[in-house]
Amino acid sequence: QVQLVESGGGSVQAGGSLRLSCAASAATFSNACMSWFRQAPGKEREGVAIIWTGGRSTYYADSVKGRFTISQDTAKRTLYLQMNSLKPEDTAMYYCAAVRRQRSCSTYTRPIDYNYWGQGTQVTVSS
Repeated sequence: QVQLVESGGGSVQAGGSLRLSCAASAATFSNACMSWFRQAPGKEREGVAIIWTGGRSTYYADSVKGRFTISQDTAKRTLYLQMNSLKPEDTAMYYCAAVRRQRSCSTYTRPIDYNYWGQGTQVTVSS
Protein backbone atom coordinates (compact mmCIF):
# COMPACT_ATOMS: atom_id res chain seq x y z
CA GLN A 1 0.00 0.00 0.00
CA VAL A 2 1.46 3.31 -1.09
CA GLN A 3 1.16 6.17 1.33
CA LEU A 4 2.17 9.72 0.62
CA VAL A 5 2.65 12.21 3.45
CA GLU A 6 3.15 15.90 2.72
CA SER A 7 4.76 18.44 5.03
CA GLY A 8 6.25 21.90 4.89
CA GLY A 9 3.22 24.08 4.29
CA GLY A 10 2.61 27.26 6.20
CA SER A 11 1.99 30.97 5.98
CA VAL A 12 4.35 33.36 4.26
CA GLN A 13 4.30 36.86 2.88
CA ALA A 14 4.33 37.55 -0.83
CA GLY A 15 7.82 37.18 -2.24
CA GLY A 16 8.77 34.57 0.33
CA SER A 17 9.68 30.92 -0.07
CA LEU A 18 8.54 27.53 1.19
CA ARG A 19 9.67 23.98 0.54
CA LEU A 20 7.14 21.18 0.55
CA SER A 21 8.08 17.56 1.10
CA CYS A 22 6.24 14.36 0.27
CA ALA A 23 7.47 11.11 1.80
CA ALA A 24 6.45 7.86 0.10
CA SER A 25 6.07 4.71 2.12
CA ALA A 26 6.60 2.16 -0.63
CA ALA A 27 8.98 1.59 -3.52
CA THR A 28 6.78 3.53 -5.93
CA PHE A 29 9.83 5.63 -6.73
CA SER A 30 11.29 3.00 -8.99
CA ASN A 31 9.40 4.08 -12.10
CA ALA A 32 6.69 6.57 -11.29
CA CYS A 33 5.39 9.92 -12.30
CA MET A 34 4.98 12.05 -9.22
CA SER A 35 3.27 15.40 -9.16
CA TRP A 36 2.29 18.32 -7.04
CA PHE A 37 -1.28 19.55 -7.42
CA ARG A 38 -3.01 22.41 -5.66
CA GLN A 39 -6.58 23.34 -4.96
CA ALA A 40 -7.82 26.72 -3.83
CA PRO A 41 -11.29 27.12 -2.25
CA GLY A 42 -13.99 27.00 -4.90
CA LYS A 43 -11.56 26.04 -7.64
CA GLU A 44 -10.65 22.83 -9.39
CA ARG A 45 -7.53 20.92 -8.48
CA GLU A 46 -4.74 21.91 -10.85
CA GLY A 47 -1.37 20.41 -11.67
CA VAL A 48 1.70 22.37 -10.64
CA ALA A 49 4.70 20.19 -11.47
CA ILE A 50 5.57 16.64 -12.52
CA ILE A 51 8.74 14.58 -12.23
CA TRP A 52 9.76 11.16 -13.44
CA THR A 53 11.36 9.27 -10.59
CA GLY A 54 13.46 7.22 -13.00
CA GLY A 55 15.18 10.20 -14.57
CA ARG A 56 15.39 13.97 -14.59
CA SER A 57 12.38 14.90 -16.66
CA THR A 58 10.31 17.65 -15.09
CA TYR A 59 7.28 19.60 -16.25
CA TYR A 60 5.67 22.75 -14.88
CA ALA A 61 2.46 24.66 -15.18
CA ASP A 62 2.98 28.03 -16.86
CA SER A 63 1.83 29.82 -13.72
CA VAL A 64 4.79 28.52 -11.69
CA LYS A 65 7.59 28.24 -14.24
CA GLY A 66 10.72 29.98 -13.07
CA ARG A 67 9.45 30.16 -9.48
CA PHE A 68 8.86 26.55 -8.42
CA THR A 69 11.24 23.60 -8.66
CA ILE A 70 10.25 19.96 -8.29
CA SER A 71 12.95 17.52 -7.20
CA GLN A 72 13.41 14.18 -5.55
CA ASP A 73 15.67 12.24 -3.22
CA THR A 74 15.34 8.65 -4.35
CA ALA A 75 17.29 7.27 -1.39
CA LYS A 76 14.79 8.88 0.97
CA ARG A 77 11.80 8.24 -1.36
CA THR A 78 10.91 11.89 -0.92
CA LEU A 79 9.52 14.42 -3.36
CA TYR A 80 10.09 18.15 -2.93
CA LEU A 81 8.59 21.37 -4.22
CA GLN A 82 10.71 24.46 -3.71
CA MET A 83 8.48 27.50 -4.06
CA ASN A 84 10.09 30.91 -4.45
CA SER A 85 8.67 34.36 -5.18
CA LEU A 86 5.35 33.26 -3.79
CA LYS A 87 2.24 35.19 -4.72
CA PRO A 88 -1.15 35.44 -2.99
CA GLU A 89 -2.64 33.47 -5.87
CA ASP A 90 -0.43 30.53 -4.89
CA THR A 91 -2.55 30.13 -1.77
CA ALA A 92 -4.06 26.63 -1.83
CA MET A 93 -3.97 23.16 -0.38
CA TYR A 94 -1.04 21.37 -2.00
CA TYR A 95 -1.15 17.64 -2.67
CA CYS A 96 1.42 15.18 -3.91
CA ALA A 97 0.31 12.36 -6.15
CA ALA A 98 1.86 9.28 -7.74
CA VAL A 99 1.16 6.85 -10.55
CA ARG A 100 3.14 4.01 -12.08
CA ARG A 101 4.67 5.35 -15.27
CA GLN A 102 3.25 3.76 -18.42
CA ARG A 103 3.81 6.66 -20.82
CA SER A 104 5.54 10.04 -20.78
CA CYS A 105 5.03 11.79 -17.46
CA SER A 106 4.16 14.96 -19.38
CA THR A 107 0.80 13.34 -20.22
CA TYR A 108 -0.19 12.76 -16.60
CA THR A 109 -1.72 16.19 -16.11
CA ARG A 110 -5.15 15.47 -14.65
CA PRO A 111 -6.04 14.41 -11.09
CA ILE A 112 -7.82 11.37 -12.52
CA ASP A 113 -4.51 10.14 -13.96
CA TYR A 114 -3.14 9.46 -10.46
CA ASN A 115 -3.74 6.47 -8.20
CA TYR A 116 -2.19 7.68 -4.96
CA TRP A 117 -2.63 10.92 -3.06
CA GLY A 118 -1.37 12.52 0.08
CA GLN A 119 -3.59 14.28 2.59
CA GLY A 120 -2.44 17.75 1.56
CA THR A 121 -0.60 20.62 3.19
CA GLN A 122 -1.87 24.21 3.32
CA VAL A 123 0.09 27.08 1.81
CA THR A 124 -1.10 30.60 2.54
CA VAL A 125 0.55 33.64 0.97
CA SER A 126 -0.42 37.05 2.26
CA SER A 127 0.04 40.32 0.39
